[in-house]
Amino acid sequence: MWYAAVVRFIRRRIVLGIIFSISLLYCLFSFIGKTEFLDSDEVVSVKRTQPFIWRTLQQHNSTADGEFVCRNSVQGKVLIVDDRGYVCPRSEILPAGCCNDNLSSSIQYSCETCKNNNCCAIYEYCISCCLHPDKRNMLENVLGKASEQNNVLFASVTDHFELCLAKCRTNSQSVQHENSYKDPKAKHCYGETAPGMNNVDNET
Repeated sequence: MWYAAVVRFIRRRIVLGIIFSISLLYCLFSFIGKTEFLDSDEVVSVKRTQPFIWRTLQQHNSTADGEFVCRNSVQGKVLIVDDRGYVCPRSEILPAGCCNDNLSSSIQYSCETCKNNNCCAIYEYCISCCLHPDKRNMLENVLGKASEQNNVLFASVTDHFELCLAKCRTNSQSVQHENSYKDPKAKHCYGETAPGMNNVDNET
């Protein structure tokens, strides 16, 4: 009787020891694997998966079927900018999502509130100014730097309009001390300079 009890006791100890040993080995291997991953100098590169589309002035102002369907900035309470570069009051957006370019209040490629450092006071004007075809060379430099820095956001944009939407949003470069804007009067930038740098007169 006592012999059976001793055998049962030993078996329990052996089973518990085996379970403990396996758990310890698993933890050690997991820790070593994570350490090697964290110490690795290998940089994961972010690559564009789709070709980037630039639209010319003519393409902004013409369509194959003669009817415009536009994407727009959506969020503005007062102003909206469409993907052709027109800024207009929100009340003048057509059902197709475009600004009504027959009205004098719809202005294409407006750089109003923008400074010569490519920073603007109002988000929609930043996008409109950014969409001008003559900004292409500068924006190609922006994309090139984003690729070098493995910027996931800019690697995911597929065309000029998406790039301007993303670029004009305020980001970590727009703030100082994590709680205030470097330049509260021009915090939306589409160029290579950060807000608060080279603040000069407004563009004409």
